[in-house]
Amino acid sequence: MAVSAREPNGEAPTPVPVTMAGHPRKRRVVTETVVIIVVALVISALVRALLLQAFYVPSSSMESTLMPGDRIVASKITTSVSGPKRGEILVFRDPGGWLPELPTADGGWRKALRGGLTFIGLLPSDSGHDLVKRVIGLPGDRVACCDSAGRIVLNGVPLDESYVTGPTDQVRFDITVPAGDMFVMGDNRGNSHDSRYHLDVDNGGVAVSDAVGRVVLSVWPLNRMGIESIPSIFGNPAIAAGR
Repeated sequence: MAVSAREPNGEAPTPVPVTMAGHPRKRRVVTETVVIIVVALVISALVRALLLQAFYVPSSSMESTLMPGDRIVASKITTSVSGPKRGEILVFRDPGGWLPELPTADGGWRKALRGGLTFIGLLPSDSGHDLVKRVIGLPGDRVACCDSAGRIVLNGVPLDESYVTGPTDQVRFDITVPAGDMFVMGDNRGNSHDSRYHLDVDNGGVAVSDAVGRVVLSVWPLNRMGIESIPSIFGNPAIAAGR
């Protein structure tokens, strides 16, 4: 649109274009906002894929260290750089047959939305294909249950596990962790379907390649927020020397 006005000398002026004030600025703000959101989502997805990922704890197998409904954060970079460590709490993929078959979920936009938000890290993963346990033994370690006090023995060293709930000696065993595997147990020893119950396959070992990440932080609920550290008992030099 253009406007013109007759000059006093009778000559017609050059038309002056008129634009809606502020529209170019508004478009620029919208464009910048969209770009910022897209970049933020890409960064979030990269962080989830390479560095950190949030998970939802669905069961009581790690009580009372982790409770059902807790939200936790696992460090993928820690595991990919240094590998699993004895005593750490680890998220790992189901090695096969540890978890029940899940019913086929309905589709729809809610599932797609939840999947997208989980992928970019805005929702914790609860896919039903991951487990969380404590790493007790690494490749070549000898793990046995139990000594006269009911303690797990790792490379000849009894473990005083103050974080354990329930009895430990439901299953008696004395195994060597196969190469490339790790031996895992839940802290709630009376209610954890862990390596002890899969001794017929690779001595209960879980492939190190199935490791997703070390649990480093509990973030929800707020009254349970805190850093998840490796118990000092696993730093005993006699454990490494006894392999």
